[in-house]
Amino acid sequence: MNALLKFSKAVDWLNSQIGKYVIWLILGSTVISAVNAIVRKAFNVGSNAFLEVQWYLFAASFLIASAYTLLNGEHVKIDVVSSKLSKRAQIWIDVLGFTFFLTPMCLAVLYYSIPFFLKGYHSGEMSSNAGGLIRWPVYAMMPLGFGLLLLQGWSELIKRLAFLQGLIEDPTAKKIEKTAEEELAEAIRQLAESKNKAA
Repeated sequence: MNALLKFSKAVDWLNSQIGKYVIWLILGSTVISAVNAIVRKAFNVGSNAFLEVQWYLFAASFLIASAYTLLNGEHVKIDVVSSKLSKRAQIWIDVLGFTFFLTPMCLAVLYYSIPFFLKGYHSGEMSSNAGGLIRWPVYAMMPLGFGLLLLQGWSELIKRLAFLQGLIEDPTAKKIEKTAEEELAEAIRQLAESKNKAA
């Protein structure tokens, strides 16, 4: 189990690093969309390439960040029933979900999306729109995103099994981190208290 927990920790680190930078894809998509709209309205000039690249970035952000979202427990859950169950029962529901739903679904998508991507890559498939972009980069996001999601699902499965064996603390417990503003307020409060004690 120690080797599996090390694997889980490595996957968590990978997806946390990726998640930190995927946000820039959304910013890029937003900026390109705004510039495209301004140029289209101001100069009556448009570009299908600009439209497509913003779609590509937006699609990539959602597909690649799905693993990061799972890592942070932010996927939508239906807690109407499970919230009334014990923590161990909730963990077992997760174990069954990762084993019998998430894993087969990710494997099925990988099975179909890898050949789809390779076909587009080898053929150099282009968009049918005038001035459109090459398609394989966005096709690559499907196997990449679902591959990362599959790895994160296995990581979550390992953590839950380790919890059931009493090896780690509850992996579903939210770690409450202070915001930069809260940390600053705390530092100011501590500074004020230390001055009051010194006076």
